Amino acid sequence: MEAFKKSTAFLWRQRIGYGSADFACNLIWQMISLYLLFFYTDIMQLSAAAISLMFVVTRVIDGVTDLLVGYAIDHTHTRWGQSRPYFLFGAIPFALFAVLAFTVPDLSEQGKLIYAFVTYVGLSFMYTVVNIPLASVLPSLTNDAHERTNLSTSRKFFGFLGASIVSACSLGMVAYFGGGDEAAGYHDVMLIFGIVGCLIFFFTFAAIREEVPVAEAKKVTLKETLHSLAQNRPWKIFAVNILFMWTGFFLQASALIYYFKYYVGSTAMAGVVASIMSIVPMLVNFLVPYLSKKLGKCRLFLASAGVQLLGLAVLWAGGVSETIIIVGAVIMAAGYGAKESIYFSLQADPVDYGEWKTGINTAGTLSSVNGFLGKCAQAAAGGLAGLLFAISGYDGGAAVQGGEALLAIQSMYVYIPALLLIASMLTMRLYKLDEEYPRIKAELDERRAKAAAEAETSLQMAVEKG
Repeated sequence: MEAFKKSTAFLWRQRIGYGSADFACNLIWQMISLYLLFFYTDIMQLSAAAISLMFVVTRVIDGVTDLLVGYAIDHTHTRWGQSRPYFLFGAIPFALFAVLAFTVPDLSEQGKLIYAFVTYVGLSFMYTVVNIPLASVLPSLTNDAHERTNLSTSRKFFGFLGASIVSACSLGMVAYFGGGDEAAGYHDVMLIFGIVGCLIFFFTFAAIREEVPVAEAKKVTLKETLHSLAQNRPWKIFAVNILFMWTGFFLQASALIYYFKYYVGSTAMAGVVASIMSIVPMLVNFLVPYLSKKLGKCRLFLASAGVQLLGLAVLWAGGVSETIIIVGAVIMAAGYGAKESIYFSLQADPVDYGEWKTGINTAGTLSSVNGFLGKCAQAAAGGLAGLLFAISGYDGGAAVQGGEALLAIQSMYVYIPALLLIASMLTMRLYKLDEEYPRIKAELDERRAKAAAEAETSLQMAVEKG
């Protein structure tokens, strides 16, 4: 009984330790997603066109560093494991760059732009250093499929919780600590979040253990890998969807503070809607396993996207009515929450399809490319936002924006995300893997079992001959 209690205590410590790392990531990344563009244009008074170019360049660099960090983890061998050391050694630099990114230096406009570029690249790179290990460490924590699900659920819960705290509290904290000085307020809030995040990463390092050896993947040539990807039609459809889905998400998130400050006329509503967009998905997440069984993954994705689109339409129709805006935001958040949850489950299935079709497992390559496409979507969103601000005459120092600037803000928050959402739905209607997957999985399991039996027989014969 004592051994069981000890084992249960360890499991819960590891679940909380693993999940809380995503809480730390979201304390900082949610601030970046919601407020960094606003911080650059309205507080640092940087050119929107220059920021647009900076976002594009940084995201391309970041997409490449994803692959490099993944490669580095695969070749890391320490007494703490492969992925776990990155939480320990990445925590302080990640927190430091977060604070520096939300600091206004006493420099010329050109100096501030260079400062913003350097600190943003550094912050993006350090986010990669502490975030990619969250995915790579999971197979090493346990070989039990059910426990892996528990760990993933814990991660998603804590991630939403961190985003919810930022959404609900950050603007109020900026006002409180800044005392009317927004620059000081943002700096102090990020300092607090950075310290808390850093301590949580230390806790994650202490709480988890890499106890399961990771099996070495079958070596394949680059040509074989590319051939496998070319034959993988479900993944190609899913890859196009990544660009539509995440470009709309990042564009809308970056426009939130502008939309409610300048169009609705209530900065406080920005915090309310941001909170709704974090809390409601956290609750809806618990319904996804049940809904997925009833509808299937792709149908659930399409239905959720439809609900999200309906919520966006209600929010738009509400104009400046806070009550209707809240109703629309709740509907939109419910659709988004279910869609995001099933999205992460969907992306694993094309890996099995590719192995079934070509005999090559490209899980690592697909994950890296999917991550790179997500970075491209973020770059496109940042570049488009800066471009719209530049051509519309947006003035970050003005209390009231002109008609063209307001139209640009509406386009970023409502019109373009709606069009991209529709494009995403049309793309995923071509995805037919759900219907084929049970047969493919059964055939793949049979092949794997046969291969394992043949390998065992060959080994036994070799031993007998020896």
